[in-house]
Amino acid sequence: MKLSLNQATVKRASVPEVVDVCVRNGIEGVGLWRDPVADHGLERTAALVRSAGLEVSSLCRGGFFTGADQRLDDNRRAIDETAALGASCLVLVPGGVPDRDLVAARGRVASALEALAPYAEGAGVQLAIEPMHPMFCADRGVVSTLGQALDLAAPYPIDVVGVVVDALHVWWDPALAVEVRRAGPRIHSYQVCDWITPLPADVLLGRGLPGDGHVDLVGLTSLVADAGYTGYVEVEVFNEDVWARPFDDVAADLVRRHATGWEPVVDGGHDRLPVTP
Repeated sequence: MKLSLNQATVKRASVPEVVDVCVRNGIEGVGLWRDPVADHGLERTAALVRSAGLEVSSLCRGGFFTGADQRLDDNRRAIDETAALGASCLVLVPGGVPDRDLVAARGRVASALEALAPYAEGAGVQLAIEPMHPMFCADRGVVSTLGQALDLAAPYPIDVVGVVVDALHVWWDPALAVEVRRAGPRIHSYQVCDWITPLPADVLLGRGLPGDGHVDLVGLTSLVADAGYTGYVEVEVFNEDVWARPFDDVAADLVRRHATGWEPVVDGGHDRLPVTP
């Protein structure tokens, strides 16, 4: 799999800066976020990425379907933006539980997909449902397993609605191997980072660089490849220490790690696995 740098990994980089970082470090793909794209301008961003010879491996994000309005208009705009950028997919974060009714919240995800799938198909855009670790169920993701995401995608053509396999969110799942095989061509995005401990106070920032934590990324990548996925492996890390590093330092580090196939990082003969006190 070719390497892609998700813009969130160098969060403080503007669109031109993340494009330059990818080009300088030989990274062929970039995962973009809607707010920085809007700041730079959609058409300018699309032209910049094309002129740099990069592919947009994903656009983050649409979704958040569980409120009363299901954000359908905003999601249609996100689909249009994905098409304009020529991105491989639009990542959908399902949304949390606004009123303690988890069953109803999951139902609103399903009904939003029913409304949006025809629009995405007409625009030639792939929607990618991102199942999220259960600790995010309340505020971000009522779809907690890859199996749930695949069930939601099943009524639609494979090239219209699929899933994101994000290492942080799915690595713990006892049914992971079965569900990755089941996903097959519905894997529209593969994102990697690592699970580090102890988790910070803001658990959203508890992602480590691939190889620094507890996830068997070698095994997971093999599962995804065996399922037939041939797209980008996109590194998406939310971590204050990583964000504080120079952009090129982070990118060069990722290129080295990708070249090893995400083998655990070894320092002085010992795996650098953070240990919970």
